[in-house]
Amino acid sequence: MPVLALVRERFAAERTLARMRVAACLHVTAETANLARALSAGGAQVAICSANPLSTQDDVAAALVAEHGVEVRARHGEGLEDYQAHVRALVASGPQITLDDGADLIVAAHTESGADLDALIGGTEETATGLLRLRRLHERGQLQRPVLAVNEARTERALNDRHGTGQSALDGIIRASHVLLAGHTLVVLGYGWAGQGVAERARGAGAAVIVCEVEPLRALEARMAGYEVMPALEAAARGDVFVTVTGSRRVLRREHFERMKDGALLANAGHFDVELDLEELAALAVGAPRQVRPLVDQYELADGRRLNLLAHGRVVNLAAAEGHPAAVMDVSFALQALCVESLVRHASDYGPGVHAVPAEIDSEVGRLKLAALGVRIDEATAEQADYRQSWT
Repeated sequence: MPVLALVRERFAAERTLARMRVAACLHVTAETANLARALSAGGAQVAICSANPLSTQDDVAAALVAEHGVEVRARHGEGLEDYQAHVRALVASGPQITLDDGADLIVAAHTESGADLDALIGGTEETATGLLRLRRLHERGQLQRPVLAVNEARTERALNDRHGTGQSALDGIIRASHVLLAGHTLVVLGYGWAGQGVAERARGAGAAVIVCEVEPLRALEARMAGYEVMPALEAAARGDVFVTVTGSRRVLRREHFERMKDGALLANAGHFDVELDLEELAALAVGAPRQVRPLVDQYELADGRRLNLLAHGRVVNLAAAEGHPAAVMDVSFALQALCVESLVRHASDYGPGVHAVPAEIDSEVGRLKLAALGVRIDEATAEQADYRQSWT
């Protein structure tokens, strides 16, 4: 992760984050550990809990505690009660900066009794789902601190969503099911940046791709990119593999399950495990699901058809694979680190609400990533720069 390493080196020299209490609700992986190390190098006191119980790498969690002095409250496979307790514990410690993957930490800081909101400067958010929650909170006048929308940074969308999710979601599906994508039909529900990446990679693997959308412009983009576009009810009868990437809930539900082929695979690449209606799937099944592979639960329906749920409906690229490659998270976490620095240095510039990542941070991360790749680009001449600023 060369970009984050450069940020860490500067942080260590400048100690910008000295004595700052930073709490993070992220996926506890080796890549996140490098972010924690960068923040610690800047002088921050870092505490982490897990954004997903199936993504925690216990060896990484242990190493962070033993070797880097980071407080970690996470273990692989933890239950909902433990997860909620870990979030509450981090909030109770009075963080000054929060880093979220789903907004649970900063929402708890606003809603949990005993939370020290006065200490909180602001936070960052990594997911579209989390930003949706925070914007609704702000519309109700309840978001009292600034949050930088890391998920919407240009570098984040291009690398993390499109290339990261596109590759890692299919990686998780293939690892869990050992399916051959070539010759099969894959249905992508949601054609945002992440859905575009999933569709692109699936087509490259030889699958026929159908896109389902509720936004007209996104649907038009998918059609112009050469994909079939249709309502989910029509696609339900056609698909062999289904991937939800919407950030919404009950995207696939009873009426869809009732039309699906025998042997269909169901996967979720959205943040929360609500995009597939698991209660309705269980209600349609005859008896309890049967585990046919370590991360594949097979539901047999009354007519004998079998539907295969991957990774219990949790985000498949982390629950069944290793998430985004380090080369992708290098950019995401460099953005996170620089956004933390911006919140600390320029706290008075941000009012309550969701804010775009400053353009100079986006540009700097892009520049550092190109340098790490050994890529050189042109610079505008003085004449060209003047021309772009002129109205004549």
